[in-house]
Amino acid sequence: MRAVFLDFGSVTRGDMDCTALEQAVSPWKYYAETGINQVMERIHGAEVVVCNKFSLNREIIAAATHLKLICIAATGYNNIDLKTAAECGIPVCNVRGYATPSVVQHVFMLMLNLTCHFEAYRQLVKNGRWQASRHFCPLDFGIEELSGKILGIIGYGELGKAVADVARAFGMRVCIAEHKGRAAARTGRVLFDDVLRQSDFISLHCPLLEETREMIGWREFKLMKPSTYLINTARGAIINETDLLRALSTQRIAGAGLDVLQQEPPDNENVLLQYSQSNLIITPHVAWASRESRQRLLDQIADNIHHFYQGKPFNQVMDGVATQSLSR
Repeated sequence: MRAVFLDFGSVTRGDMDCTALEQAVSPWKYYAETGINQVMERIHGAEVVVCNKFSLNREIIAAATHLKLICIAATGYNNIDLKTAAECGIPVCNVRGYATPSVVQHVFMLMLNLTCHFEAYRQLVKNGRWQASRHFCPLDFGIEELSGKILGIIGYGELGKAVADVARAFGMRVCIAEHKGRAAARTGRVLFDDVLRQSDFISLHCPLLEETREMIGWREFKLMKPSTYLINTARGAIINETDLLRALSTQRIAGAGLDVLQQEPPDNENVLLQYSQSNLIITPHVAWASRESRQRLLDQIADNIHHFYQGKPFNQVMDGVATQSLSR
């Protein structure tokens, strides 16, 4: 066995083409999921190990004597012990940029559902209230346009820039936030607190780091306008969930659309899952998960493996620093 995918079920619903993977290395073993008590048996003898969220710790990596390459089926790499992999001479490669179109359309799906009350109007029709209406169009729920509104973007990497492009097509004005705590803004940026004060919508696209953990809390909600909508397709822990619940339930902000939570999968006691008002939409971390996006992910993993066997690891992560192309 040369290659194993430990949690293939996290990236496929039976709709993926694995041809590129099979051409990069063969044979493969695909597991829908792997438990901690199964991993050593499953990676025994494997040269290439691919995982999405499964954690490869020091003990696992050090014991995998045949292992030559770790591929992460994601951009984030906090589930891999990079130090141990480096000590063992094992490159770690991630995937990048594969989900941009999928995430961008999900951002605007959340924004449009919050402002157009899609689900409420859908239920109105299903419940027969349109059929019983005296007017040709029931105006039971308010509808807002995106055009002319200010979109504040926090995190202006590939995703933030792509969201900005689509926002401008909607006629929105884009406001790019400077890093929180900076006293002066770079050209083209606006001070963090000013973005919070000005924006009608705020979309988060920054990574989860110590400086971004719970970056949005009650202090930040108090700076926002009561008409502001908060969108998070980045990482759940960027927002203090208790403070968000307070902001929603007191109408401190107009609403929120979340694709991520602090704990995933969440438990039933999560405070946000207990909130039943329509100004909060939660989707289960699927912004990235279009069929096309997942196929690009697998194809990029195959590309990483192909480059590795050519002696030129690609998309390699070393000591927590992502590099585009590094020779071994």
